[in-house]
Amino acid sequence: MMSYLIGGMILLAVVAGGIGDNMAEVSTAAMNGCGQAVQLVISLTGTICLWSGVMSIAEKSGLTALLSRAFRPLNRLLFRELDPDGAAMKAINMNMAANLLGLGNAATPLGLAAMKELDRQNRRPGTASRAMVTFVVLNTASLQLIPTTNAYLRLSAGSREPMEILPAVWLASLVSIAVGVVMVWVLERKGRDRP
Repeated sequence: MMSYLIGGMILLAVVAGGIGDNMAEVSTAAMNGCGQAVQLVISLTGTICLWSGVMSIAEKSGLTALLSRAFRPLNRLLFRELDPDGAAMKAINMNMAANLLGLGNAATPLGLAAMKELDRQNRRPGTASRAMVTFVVLNTASLQLIPTTNAYLRLSAGSREPMEILPAVWLASLVSIAVGVVMVWVLERKGRDRP
């Protein structure tokens, strides 16, 4: 799907450049964009390596397990239908701990494992369960104590205080999580009331 979307955007840019007689600018922008993308990937690689190492240390020291245990009471309320000691709940807790530390790349395999386990437990194949929807909402609107990628992008763009966005990130994350969880609850109730 993404390949069609990106292909469509490229095609639209070429057509618009041809119609407006700006093909030289389209070519220049494409070449500059490619170079900038490679520079961004290379510069982000160092940051990702650093924070992946921090995550590895956090895992080995027991910090992620401690955070995971801290999420258990909340997740028992949000995921009532799941076994609190089951594989799905463990993966969900670990995913939330990784997201809390701002390590989205470390959280991804845990999120995939959680979704795979939730799908295995789903009683209605082909339809997302309430637990699956709730997990997607929590994972998408994840609360991050340290938004490492955003801070690095701000630093590379010239920000003197790349971490000054922390209060705004925390507030936006909390609001989006609250709204998402409430919407899951509202839509679930509407679905149950439907004949």
